[in-house]
Amino acid sequence: MPAWPPGLVLCIGVVAISTGAIFVRFAEAPALVIAAYRVGLATLVLLLLAARQTREAWRTLTPAEIGYSVGAGGFLALHFATWITSLQYTSVASSVTLVNTHPLWVGLALCCLGRERLRWLTLGSMALGVTGGAILGIDDRAAEEHDLWGHGLAVLGGLCTAGYLLLGRQVRPKLALLAYVTLCYGTAAVFLWLVVLIGQLPVTGFPLTTYGALLAMALIPQLIGHSSYNWALRWLNPGVVALSLLGEPVGSALLAYLILGEVLTWTTVLGGVCVLSAIGLAAWSER
Repeated sequence: MPAWPPGLVLCIGVVAISTGAIFVRFAEAPALVIAAYRVGLATLVLLLLAARQTREAWRTLTPAEIGYSVGAGGFLALHFATWITSLQYTSVASSVTLVNTHPLWVGLALCCLGRERLRWLTLGSMALGVTGGAILGIDDRAAEEHDLWGHGLAVLGGLCTAGYLLLGRQVRPKLALLAYVTLCYGTAAVFLWLVVLIGQLPVTGFPLTTYGALLAMALIPQLIGHSSYNWALRWLNPGVVALSLLGEPVGSALLAYLILGEVLTWTTVLGGVCVLSAIGLAAWSER
């Protein structure tokens, strides 16, 4: 039995991960550099906290499990690269809504692979959650500002999130949380920093506010937010974990309204109600 209620941990994760898009707005740096700093700083913190513990746990991994972990890290790197870039072309609400289409992809993958059976109630909650996410993206006043390229990048980011969760599910039942997230985040950091260095993107000379936002991204949405979801993968169906991530558009939209002054419309409220109801329904179904 888990030491903490999975539902509570997922709620904490939703709150933490909702801050990610806000910090991106405050970081005056290229999208790939932001992504590289986010997972790079998070990995450094993890290595300082539990380097010995993670090395001992890694020795028990089979080649296949190492492959799953590295693959999850690769998908995580692609997720951040595409999603953070999408924020340059569209609003926080639209970007976060579209990137959170991943429950659909996770559900489809689980059904096609036939490895896990989804309850009808869980499938219904997924449909309700995706509907809420679609409602959140409806805003006639903001639609003129949206760019197709930004939308496509956000959806691609959602597909990568699905791959990240599905591969992580293959390792988490065996590997301790710190060992897994260190390997996964570290792999993503290596991929992203290689791209940054090969592309000769600027990595220094930013304002202090940018460095503060980069550090905050590593600590709050990455270490607290993503690690909460990775912890939950040991106890819950990946479809349910993916669905809980749909709480991010609600939190991000509210924060964007309060901090960035982005308009909070009736669609945001209605979509938020649908998303939160879907999360509650899925949690009850899983229990």
